[in-house]
Amino acid sequence: MEIWTQFVSNNLLLIILWFVLLYMIINSYVKAIWDRSPQQVVQLLNQGNTLILDVREAQEYQSGHIPDSLHIPMSEVKKQLARLEKHKNGNIVVSCRSGQRSARICSLLRKQGFANVFNLQGGIIAWEGDKLPVSKK
Repeated sequence: MEIWTQFVSNNLLLIILWFVLLYMIINSYVKAIWDRSPQQVVQLLNQGNTLILDVREAQEYQSGHIPDSLHIPMSEVKKQLARLEKHKNGNIVVSCRSGQRSARICSLLRKQGFANVFNLQGGIIAWEGDKLPVSKK
């Protein structure tokens, strides 16, 4: 045991760097599992049983959104979980402007027991960048 204590004290920086690297690897792996590119989202939509949940603010949503998406601003999602219950066993793709806010909502929904929740990688910016349809209705 004394050898381990001495090793840790002599190599503290190395051990910290190792844990940081391990965290980064695990974090990128988990993110890759739950992120979906715009093209992958199109495939999910074509398979059916997929809801697009847009968590941007009202002005952002009105400026252009994925057709047939459900709009619930990020600040309202917890209060409106009942609206999502019928999609609990289906696919839910969460979108926002760039993929940051939607990633947080994905985490919230998974904690609430939603099975297949995905983050639109790059958000509506990536969607529009891939020349996919946007509605302003």
